[in-house]
Amino acid sequence: MSVTHPGEPHHASLGERLNWLRAGVLGANDGIVSVAGVTVGVAGATADRTAILVAGVASLVAGALSMAGGEYVSVSTQRDTEQAALRLEKYELDTMPEQEERELAEIYQERGLSPGLAAEVARELTARNALEAHAEAELGIDPDDLTSPWHAAWASLVAFTVGGLLPLLAISVPSVSMRVWACAAAVVVGLVLTGVVSARLGGANVTRAIVRNVGVGALTMLVTYLVGLLFGVTVGG
Repeated sequence: MSVTHPGEPHHASLGERLNWLRAGVLGANDGIVSVAGVTVGVAGATADRTAILVAGVASLVAGALSMAGGEYVSVSTQRDTEQAALRLEKYELDTMPEQEERELAEIYQERGLSPGLAAEVARELTARNALEAHAEAELGIDPDDLTSPWHAAWASLVAFTVGGLLPLLAISVPSVSMRVWACAAAVVVGLVLTGVVSARLGGANVTRAIVRNVGVGALTMLVTYLVGLLFGVTVGG
């Protein structure tokens, strides 16, 4: 017997789009905080604009590639698992079709259909496309729409890069005395935006999400700036 998984397959497409959007927002958030932490830390150690930019660019590139690579590996593993589950489901449909049809009917009974209607639905869906019907109902998987690891990798790379460019540009343009403050202001604005979007997507409290986001970013910049001061001179020095 296949292992059944609860879910709402007919909402899978919308759920997938929301997950992608949420992942993009979180990737941008990571880019903002990571690059801001590095650039502010270096700015605490030296007033050399070139050194700050080199460190910021290196952090941006390394972070974006790391995010993309991690997402590629993660989604590849998920895709391999889904494909293995689909192969098992196909084997079971080939070797025990009647038992699988009864199992599908039981799933729809558990979702509220009468036994007769559930059996009819299972029969018609199995006749139309057995693998698709069973995969969606039992596994929550659309066989024709498996997640692409390359799409996930590119999305993470772009999201992190867009987020990381904000503090990098903000700290590289102003005068020496204003660099850290300009970067901090830009980071706060960016984190407020990502906090609002992530809260809206997740149905969470917006104020709490903003406070959490800004608090983490501010703490990161403060700590890295103090570390920079320990190994260099103050920004105004």
